[in-house]
Amino acid sequence: MNNELAHEGSAFINFRRYVSDPKEHGFRWVDIRELRFSVQSVHDRGLLAALIGHEQFRDDYAGGGVLPEGPRHGPYWLRLITPDLYEPISQEKAVQILREWVDPLWDVPTELETDLQREVFDRLATADGIYYLSELGDEAIHDWGRVHGYFHEFVLIDRAAGQIALVVAADD
Repeated sequence: MNNELAHEGSAFINFRRYVSDPKEHGFRWVDIRELRFSVQSVHDRGLLAALIGHEQFRDDYAGGGVLPEGPRHGPYWLRLITPDLYEPISQEKAVQILREWVDPLWDVPTELETDLQREVFDRLATADGIYYLSELGDEAIHDWGRVHGYFHEFVLIDRAAGQIALVVAADD
């Protein structure tokens, strides 16, 4: 299945671009990776397994980028991540998690809200399946994995479009 996933593109929203004082929400960002799969592909768990095995998944999100042979994914050891750790959640729950992370008490700049809507919330609205990576616990945190204050990961499956979007929202 891994050979059937093709990386199509990426988007990166760095909150620092939208704020005048980086101490105010300037260390938050959202990274989106789009991968295409064949429409007749297997069930969602098979797609999650293919994503975990794809080189685009091998990113520690700490500035090093994708490392094709890398042992880390975000704050976690890659070897400990399995499809079963992804919990299916509703669009409403995903939006709630993200809105709470963005900060409901902050007056989000219009340009940032527009970019979040286009790159994240519109994708959530069209997804057939939304999966959220559960907290893996201390034993899964890699040697310097605590660089992220928050790490939220969603996998959005859009079967009609034949796309998976890996959405990571984090602070560092």
